[in-house]
Amino acid sequence: MQLAEIQKILKANVIVGEDKLAMNIEAGAGGDLMSDLLRRPMNGVAVLSGLNTLQVIRTAVITGVAALVLVRGKEPDSEMVAEARLHGLPVLSTPFTMFTACGRLFSRGLRGVEGKR
Repeated sequence: MQLAEIQKILKANVIVGEDKLAMNIEAGAGGDLMSDLLRRPMNGVAVLSGLNTLQVIRTAVITGVAALVLVRGKEPDSEMVAEARLHGLPVLSTPFTMFTACGRLFSRGLRGVEGKR
């Protein structure tokens, strides 16, 4: 699934990475525990999170996350935006809750990281 389709399904605003909407996303993950993200490589994965901190950007970069989607309409601060731009990490913001956003993506065919090996 392309990032542009995720943007459409989630009615998301693109904060960083407008030029990466054609990127292919292989799987999705949702969570707020950064330690869960650090357990495996996340290349090709869109991560949905309610965390709105610089640490979520840094963790995404370390693990190779393809794109970050902030849920519940959260907007990153300028330091987060600068860090995401520096590393080429697309960041989107959706008005949906984590539960609803994950459900919308799953119902449209995006599967979780447990099937991606």
